[in-house]
Amino acid sequence: MTVSPVSPAAAGSASRDLSRARTALAEAREADDHLIRYSSAHVAALRVAAAVLAVRARPVRSGPRRRVQRNAWVLLSEVAPEFGEWASFFAAGAAQRAAAEAGLERAVTVREADDLIRAAETFYELVESSLNLTTQPVLPAASDPQSVLAQPWMQAS
Repeated sequence: MTVSPVSPAAAGSASRDLSRARTALAEAREADDHLIRYSSAHVAALRVAAAVLAVRARPVRSGPRRRVQRNAWVLLSEVAPEFGEWASFFAAGAAQRAAAEAGLERAVTVREADDLIRAAETFYELVESSLNLTTQPVLPAASDPQSVLAQPWMQAS
């Protein structure tokens, strides 16, 4: 399978989504309340899915008729079929997440919250390695604003 190059904008968006997912996973791990743990883990998974969509999804021109809206999990299955089982798994937990966010104690057990955190972490790792986003090189800090002009690659030949 050949991989198309990722545009800088898509790579930046995906990197931001993965960063937000890491933050949500950290919140899930650190929370004492199992409802918050579950909800945060599910949000993290959604942000991971958003990273894949940022890279793989293409805008669709809207026609005269309004198209049926599809959620992130449906779109993920369409644009990245290799994550279809993950999409189904997380989609199945959407109602539980809503109930957890509503504060319904019986909606989620401590075990389910812990399991979802582990699943979201695994999903994150799989997506991160599959996207293979290269980080942009960081330019060294220069104390002299003219120093860039003194670089050999800036000199006229």
